[in-house]
Amino acid sequence: MRLRMILRLVLLPALLAGLAGCDTTAGFGPGPVSQAPRDVPPPEPVIAEPSAATRAARDYYAKVEANYLAQDLLRADGGGDDTPFGARDLAENFIRIAFFDEFAERGGQLVPEAVENRLHRWAEPIRLEVEFGASVPADQRARDRAEIAAYVTRLSKLTGLPMRMSGWRPNHSVLILNSDERQTAAARIAALAPTTGAAAIRSVTEMAPETYCTVFAFTPGQTATYTRAITVIRGELPDRLRMACIHEELAQSLGLVADYPRARPSIFNDNEEFALLTRQDEMMLKMLYDPRLKPGMTLGEARPIIEAMAAELMGGAS
Repeated sequence: MRLRMILRLVLLPALLAGLAGCDTTAGFGPGPVSQAPRDVPPPEPVIAEPSAATRAARDYYAKVEANYLAQDLLRADGGGDDTPFGARDLAENFIRIAFFDEFAERGGQLVPEAVENRLHRWAEPIRLEVEFGASVPADQRARDRAEIAAYVTRLSKLTGLPMRMSGWRPNHSVLILNSDERQTAAARIAALAPTTGAAAIRSVTEMAPETYCTVFAFTPGQTATYTRAITVIRGELPDRLRMACIHEELAQSLGLVADYPRARPSIFNDNEEFALLTRQDEMMLKMLYDPRLKPGMTLGEARPIIEAMAAELMGGAS
């Protein structure tokens, strides 16, 4: 079983002050005179030798992936005739995935808890930066950067939200870390988001073997608009599992926050049938950023709009 989580966290004033000087339109069109500097390629990394723990983890997750593939899981086809769904399915799946939190912090621990919440999403452009642990191989870094860049472009087209890869004042940091690097990542996470709770940090530094990746999204105060996100992915994962994490965590960070076991075809469940974004997932992302929905809407306010959107996307089919 693969556990994936998104925890909505609050940005307190101390962190907001550090972000207040950002030009959120820079790089996406006309803006102030002060423009973002051109992104330059990072210098060639110095690759460290992987630890024994990292080598063991690579072997373990290679066997996990092979087992999934032998069962025809981790599909990359987006769904087909064997995965039919109608407008009612789409609406209900969207509601369960966008309006219910999957985890909560209780007694210093993250625990599964499905609680209804308001609609959350981004309003400002996303500038996403990828950071790698020192022992992540150079060829993997190149592949992951290219895959993430292409996926970010795809997500931006689906949602209409400006998104790009950028090291200039990034507001979404993707950390791809091997075992030792993840265990010592507390200081880096705290630097990126100082108000991250102890339980959230422990979920990274003490990540259980069955957890492959996680994402934290941050809102200022009691608002429902995201302004910061951190994704952490195990660097030891083989290609298909790593891509599954990239696809789900980046999509979840946009506001599709929960897993729902009845959603099919979808990456937003724990059955591992699909590794990559499906056609239904694409529809849910379009719904999430449809201007008829607003951040902070309750489920009661949004339900009739959701049902209308689902019917439109499915051509009226129920």
